[in-house]
Amino acid sequence: MLQARDDLLTVFMGVGSVLILASLVGWALRLRFSPEGGNAAIENLNDRIRAWWIMVIALALAFLGGRMGVMLLFALCSFAALREFMTLTNATRADHWSLVGAFFIVLPGQYYLVWAERYGIFAVFIPVYVFLLLPIVSALRGESRNFLVRVAEMQWALMICVFCASHVPALLNLTISGYEGRNLLLIAFLVIAAQMSDVLQYVWGKLAGKRKIAPSLSPSKTVEGFLGGAGSATLLAAGLWWMTPFTPCRRD
Repeated sequence: MLQARDDLLTVFMGVGSVLILASLVGWALRLRFSPEGGNAAIENLNDRIRAWWIMVIALALAFLGGRMGVMLLFALCSFAALREFMTLTNATRADHWSLVGAFFIVLPGQYYLVWAERYGIFAVFIPVYVFLLLPIVSALRGESRNFLVRVAEMQWALMICVFCASHVPALLNLTISGYEGRNLLLIAFLVIAAQMSDVLQYVWGKLAGKRKIAPSLSPSKTVEGFLGGAGSATLLAAGLWWMTPFTPCRRD
């Protein structure tokens, strides 16, 4: 347990040092090239740095709260993501009770099952039971317009924003021989690897990006940025193997 705390402290000190350096670079670039905020690329970079600060502080506070803190953090993230997702759907007033059930029954129910380590049920709660029952709730309102579209959107909103996200704190339930008491490091590793992939794709895209990867969906994403970021993040994640129960070399 003490080793795990020392490792987490090392991780946050390292991330904090990188963010301090990034903040100084962002401040210098803004002072030199965008004093009035007219350079979109520099302003975007500084916005990202501020977002990373908020993310790191939120994770640090959650980790201080232990298992409960991590569960609450990801439950709040699921709530925010689900709310954002549903604003982009075709949901109508006829879906009122389905939305209430999604936000205030399904979401907390899924995280409770993860907290209670009820793997047998939380693995099927949303993709089986909710997928079957949600259309019935919506159908009871008698609104047939775009029914299949509305139901499918809500089902997949719950899958992506709640079901998938809830499996991050579920890492705390894993029992790994020789890794006892260090499961928080798995979550830190996952977040760092995912965020560095995003950061490095942005950097590579700015430095070498030419060919758009999906111009109608995300005009700023490029093939070069994707490949460079994914490759760099893979190497970085491999360098952080000490945070995981795995080793860079095969064990006989």
